[in-house]
Amino acid sequence: MKSFLHVGCGPKRKDQTTKGFNTDEWQEIRFDIDESVNPDLVGTMTDMSSVASESVDAVFSSHNIEHLYPHDVPVALGEFRRVLKPDGFVVITCPDLQTVCALVAEDKLADAAYTSPAGPITPLDILYGHRPAMAHGNLYMAHRCGFTKKTLTADLQLAGFAIVGIVSRTEHFDLWAIASKKEMSEDAFIELFHSQLG
Repeated sequence: MKSFLHVGCGPKRKDQTTKGFNTDEWQEIRFDIDESVNPDLVGTMTDMSSVASESVDAVFSSHNIEHLYPHDVPVALGEFRRVLKPDGFVVITCPDLQTVCALVAEDKLADAAYTSPAGPITPLDILYGHRPAMAHGNLYMAHRCGFTKKTLTADLQLAGFAIVGIVSRTEHFDLWAIASKKEMSEDAFIELFHSQLG
């Protein structure tokens, strides 16, 4: 069975990751900074020493890297790459600042961009972190940096990933990236991309 490290899992399980990971072929290892969500492993994206090098087939990180300071992003991506097996890959999601800032440019900073299970989400929440969660003391939700398709691609390449593919889901104001640790043919990478994201 293949294993994937669910980084910054929070209360979520593998059925809330991707269609590719949500199968019997994949074992989920939950990793989080917050012990209250009962992860399998406790740690931070910049210190994943509880995870052995080249020990997992994939890493899944949804809406985590924007919580880092910019200078910590290369460290975290290096950690993601370190724990991957030689033929491993990473799936990363995060806000797409280009689409969010289009709303800001229309003076819609405090208008609801969409409604989530947690309620209305504004560009202000997407840029700086979910305000209701932070108001209730969860400062892990603060955002300290951000990405566009161009910058996330560059960061993953600088971290040593051989192939990077990113799509912007403009209606959701987010980016979905897949990056492979090793070189792959274009056809194999496209197949990997579609197996995870459809």
